[in-house]
Amino acid sequence: MPTLLSLRHYGQEPINHRHPHAQLVFGLSGQLDFEVAGHGSLITRQRLAVVPWAEKHACDSAKGSQCLVLDVPSEQWLDEQLGPHANASRRLLDRPAALQLNPAQSQLVNWLAASPLHDPVIARQGAALLLASLSHGHSPTHPNGLSLAMLDAHIDQHCAHPLQVEDLARLSGLSPARFHVRFLDATGQTPMDYVRQRRLQLARQLLQQSELAIGEIASRVGYSSQSAFSAALARQFGCTPRQLRSRRE
Repeated sequence: MPTLLSLRHYGQEPINHRHPHAQLVFGLSGQLDFEVAGHGSLITRQRLAVVPWAEKHACDSAKGSQCLVLDVPSEQWLDEQLGPHANASRRLLDRPAALQLNPAQSQLVNWLAASPLHDPVIARQGAALLLASLSHGHSPTHPNGLSLAMLDAHIDQHCAHPLQVEDLARLSGLSPARFHVRFLDATGQTPMDYVRQRRLQLARQLLQQSELAIGEIASRVGYSSQSAFSAALARQFGCTPRQLRSRRE
């Protein structure tokens, strides 16, 4: 596992990989072409890329780019370091995004970039401050009126059962067609892709934080077939349920 905070230089040589931890990449100088799960973005000064847990991502910079990188160790670390902010940080780290920093957040990033990041206290508290600031500063209610926090709670509560676009649209007070358009605009994903990803994120959490049998976890996240569940995890995370379980902290 890399250190919590580090300064990294990206060049022309492309990087294309995945890792079990989540990651935030903050632009300091230059331009970094970044792609996560098929969603492309340009990371420059005062912008950041969100790389969810175990999500495949690629990047390169034609003229060079300097970034501050925050590697999030685990969900347990979020609970220990962030307390009441942990759930908001989970929502932030659950899906790919490219975000704009506000002036206070940008100032914090610049201060950390100039600090001795090898100091474990600065690294730990700096990472926690950054995540808490981002979780507070980026509302889960999108400007188009969708409450992603409400939808997340509904998906989590009912993920063992079939979920349809109509169910989520009804919660948002929209027709299915209008909801689909607004949801795609808010998240870059279709509603059903989003539901599938959230089910698998919950499955990963249960595999790493509980002793439940794999078949029971599959059922809890809406898979009646353990083989279909294993195939879905392999597509999402690149590994089997047993391999994910072996990665628990």
